[in-house]
Amino acid sequence: MFNIGEYVACGNKGVCKIDQITTLDISGVDKDEKYYILKPVYSAASTVYIPVALADESMRPILTGEQARAFVQTIPDIECLEIPNEKMVEGLYKGCVRSNDVGKLVSLVKTIYARKKKRIEAGRKETAVDAKYYRIAADFLFGELAISLDVPKNEVEDFITKSGWSK
Repeated sequence: MFNIGEYVACGNKGVCKIDQITTLDISGVDKDEKYYILKPVYSAASTVYIPVALADESMRPILTGEQARAFVQTIPDIECLEIPNEKMVEGLYKGCVRSNDVGKLVSLVKTIYARKKKRIEAGRKETAVDAKYYRIAADFLFGELAISLDVPKNEVEDFITKSGWSK
């Protein structure tokens, strides 16, 4: 059970703060079922509703500061994804984002960065799918680390680089 005011990583919404735990008075919704009402930290206009009974499937506590610092030290050792064929790329990327796993987000960011670099060296542009999922993965990853490490989101990449990760 999560508490009001806690930060959580929520599936494909990124870091959210638990605003309320309540029932919903909406037509077609079980009036007795409790919901977490979440506010995405980096998308203030949004609201996310997660049934308390399903919370373990779609949300997790964000890393603590100590866990985040230890995690950053492991980033250089995290492998890129293996892409069996180009037709499976988007499904693989989508799975990493939906996994709600910071290690998979790092794998995704590293993979897309390497692919982009290789394409540019060959005189080609980055693919639209790569650009889309890089933006999503980096946003979720840097968003969580920003809250956990108590640094501005736009400084997280520099923090990671100074800790030993060079893309």
